[in-house]
Amino acid sequence: MGSIRIRKSTNTLFFDFRYQGQRCREQTTLEDTPSNRRKMQKMLTIIEQEIALGKFEYDVHFPGRATPERAVTGGKNTKKQCSINEQINPTFTEFAELWLGEMRIQWRDTQYKTVENTLQKHLLPVFGAKRVGQITKGDILAFRSGLAKVPGRKGKPLSASRINHILTPLRMILNEAANRFEFTAPYHGIKSLKVPRTDVEPFSLEEVDAILQHVRTDFRAYYLIRFFTGLRTSEIDGLRWEKVDLARRQILVHEALVDGQVVPTKNDGSYRAVEMSLPVHQAFTALYESYSQEKSNKRCAPNDYVFSTREGTPLRHDNVTKRVWYPLLRYLDLKPRRPYQTRHTAATLWLAAGESPEWIARQMGHSTTEMLFRVYSRYVPNLTRQDGSAMERLLLSHLPCVTGGDHA
Repeated sequence: MGSIRIRKSTNTLFFDFRYQGQRCREQTTLEDTPSNRRKMQKMLTIIEQEIALGKFEYDVHFPGRATPERAVTGGKNTKKQCSINEQINPTFTEFAELWLGEMRIQWRDTQYKTVENTLQKHLLPVFGAKRVGQITKGDILAFRSGLAKVPGRKGKPLSASRINHILTPLRMILNEAANRFEFTAPYHGIKSLKVPRTDVEPFSLEEVDAILQHVRTDFRAYYLIRFFTGLRTSEIDGLRWEKVDLARRQILVHEALVDGQVVPTKNDGSYRAVEMSLPVHQAFTALYESYSQEKSNKRCAPNDYVFSTREGTPLRHDNVTKRVWYPLLRYLDLKPRRPYQTRHTAATLWLAAGESPEWIARQMGHSTTEMLFRVYSRYVPNLTRQDGSAMERLLLSHLPCVTGGDHA
């Protein structure tokens, strides 16, 4: 175990640790105070973790001292002493790697890969060589402005939502580094970019009927279930028969298909039981009969997905969308809309039918009704024609005086 020790002749602190079988002593200009000891101890912890993992690079922590031989007892130090910032602040690359390793245990693999990709593609090329304590608010704002000029899909600029997602790991890393190494977090006061409202364009009942009548027979049940359950694409594509309870008429949404892997749903709200309406129950019953027959003939998929390819693997939503969904909308002369609008359609139809908002929120996997009212409520009057006329009828029947009638 390394330690933080004091050089009595100067009353300054130095690192004392072992690396590659040798004892290394690295001097600093920091005075012996409780605050400086805490800072150096945190740095020493990182050093020892990297040594244990075989990722320690001597000159990253101690520039100008590429090998430990110059730091061993009795070695002659011919290089200049490092500045205080260099001694107590790791580089962004170094700390980001440590932080990512610490966070991995609490993330799903897909989330870990997403953050890792964001680091490699956007953050490390810009901030990697900087020491965490030297990154300023101006650096962050300049980086954010630069992201607005980066072309995204189809050559369009990155959206506000995408930019916010790129900045999230940067904020988390710098805030954690500021806490550990006791400097002011440069991210303080920087707000996320305002994201436009969710694009909601639900289908009408007439459009749903046309789609279900003309869609390919082998996908009719797939889209019927999507329209009348509000399942997300990842949830229906990852649905397995063991999660379908025909007796209780429930779909147990406990998993989702993400990047080809079935993983637990992302939060507690998404973990839910979705009730089956009669059409949905009938569709599942017919599908299960076919599944049972295939199973008896030993032709069923190993993972028993409700919807799968001929090889028994989960559906690839991008392939289905391009080959089935968009061609069908063109054929019906309907406005092109993402398949995710089937989920929005379910919400608006439930609202129009007068279902309880709390119940609808649970079916959708929302923790509260806030999103329900914010996103979908404006479509309800168009579907139910309840645009204030109900209040008018109430007033006319009970308060004729408000319309000039006799109220004696």
